[in-house]
Amino acid sequence: MNAIIGFSELLEKHIDEKDKVTYYIGKIKSSSSLLLSLINYVLEMARIESGKADLRLDTGHFQELRDSLQTVFEPALKEKGLTYSTHLDIQHPYIVYDKTKTSEILLNIVGNSIKYTPRGGHIRLDISEIPSERSDVATYRMIIEDTGIGMSEEYLPHIFEEFTREHTSTENKIAGTGLGLPIVKSLVDLMGGTIQIESKVNEGTKTTIQIPFLIATQEQIEESQTYSPNLVTNHALGKRILMAEDNKLNAEIAETILQENGFEVDCVEDGCQCLALLQKKPEDYYGLILMDIQMPNLNGYETTRLIRNLKNQRATIPIIAMTANAFDEDKKKAFAAGMNAHIAKPIDVEVLLHTLEKFVQ
Repeated sequence: MNAIIGFSELLEKHIDEKDKVTYYIGKIKSSSSLLLSLINYVLEMARIESGKADLRLDTGHFQELRDSLQTVFEPALKEKGLTYSTHLDIQHPYIVYDKTKTSEILLNIVGNSIKYTPRGGHIRLDISEIPSERSDVATYRMIIEDTGIGMSEEYLPHIFEEFTREHTSTENKIAGTGLGLPIVKSLVDLMGGTIQIESKVNEGTKTTIQIPFLIATQEQIEESQTYSPNLVTNHALGKRILMAEDNKLNAEIAETILQENGFEVDCVEDGCQCLALLQKKPEDYYGLILMDIQMPNLNGYETTRLIRNLKNQRATIPIIAMTANAFDEDKKKAFAAGMNAHIAKPIDVEVLLHTLEKFVQ
């Protein structure tokens, strides 16, 4: 926060110096990202420690998860000149698991390897299935090895403690929150698994994770491969958007992004205004609604339920939650209320536009 405030003041003083403006904006963006990750980590740790974290189980093919993670890592690997290899040796590729939390574990560990491995280094992800005591369970062993800066033997016993970082990493000026590994440990524990980390200074780090997953039945596999039609009717949608957002700053940011991408936007401040304006306009006037959740008078869930109960074409309008309520149960509530998609704040422009593409023609 100090960096954001400081560089914002410098930006204001040097607003006419393009090079400095670009530099300051870059610093503000990177500091904002770190602050956001810290807030998210603190919230997640609080949920885990209070016993509110649970697993959202779905059937999936583990290779798809591995391949999607590799796509995420690719830009950072290229930027740092790192080589990355993976090996997959599993007998039961279809499992029932929490894809989001499993992704978070691997994103954290491999992300650390990328962060702490100097240019020219190598990172390897090895996933294999080991014998399990139960016939309906596949135990995956995931080993992540890197040739990074490593950690001292003295620090390893403290690696899963909250807000701790080895002094050498700070000296190397590598940004971090000290919460990534405690969260990984908590998620692995939640899944009934184990995690072990070995490391040597200037030689690298090896992380071994073992997690038991339920093996998907043939029926579950077939269901996961079945196409589920969207709630949205297939009529062509316009590019007019109705946005319900009570925070004026958030509304201004979203409206500017949408207008720059060719959308017309009408903004209202609560669910009552949203419902009134929707019913005032012709049935096919708006292409979709962007709905905040926490609003005065009538919140996003209640407004969506009322819209879905209308006796005309307006009842089928696509509604996208655009909210800071970003946990799994918040997404479940949004879909249960009748919403079609969920976008977390602060707004990621690419995610917003990609989501809109699914509904706007």
